[in-house]
Amino acid sequence: MFTGIIEEVGRVTSIQSGGITIAADGVLHGMKLGGSIAINGVCLTVTSFNTGFFSVDIMSEIIKRSNLGLLSAGERVNLESPLSLGGRLGGHLVQGHVDAIGRVASVRWDGEAMLLSFEAPPEVMRYLVDKGFIAVDGISLTVVTKDSGSFQVSVVDYTHQHTTLGERQVGDSVNLEVDIIAKYVEQFRQVHHSGIAVDLLEEHGFLVS
Repeated sequence: MFTGIIEEVGRVTSIQSGGITIAADGVLHGMKLGGSIAINGVCLTVTSFNTGFFSVDIMSEIIKRSNLGLLSAGERVNLESPLSLGGRLGGHLVQGHVDAIGRVASVRWDGEAMLLSFEAPPEVMRYLVDKGFIAVDGISLTVVTKDSGSFQVSVVDYTHQHTTLGERQVGDSVNLEVDIIAKYVEQFRQVHHSGIAVDLLEEHGFLVS
């Protein structure tokens, strides 16, 4: 589990068949073989690491569902270590399971804030609400506005400077992960409509009367 608060921007040093190696610093502290790391919002398993770099394996399913298959040597990526039990949740709950690939539709500035619009498929848009959460390339962001096929976020200068969002251009692909709570709410609604008693859901804390 992650929070969407990027710790560090790493750099791809090499791409192998089924894996990549990334130069990094801060995320290496406390890293363990077999442990998790989020790269552009994708939860992956550390297969090796040493001073200054680490490697992960990338399966074909990940290439299909994320933009990691488009990476090239020298490219910068967002990195986040998994959330420690009892740690601060500065963003929102992010699983590192990408729901779909979106595309940058527009980039403009409003004072010191960068406004980014993203095109997203229906399986993402159905879960978005104004002022709700969305993870873009692993970055926890707040939805400013939305329509039927796109949404907009406002990026503060710190996020612009310390993540890869500041490098994104119109047409670039990004990894999107919706708020897991929205998925649970939808599931509970389906269960409710299927005939499970409301009293049972209330008893177990799923609904508040």
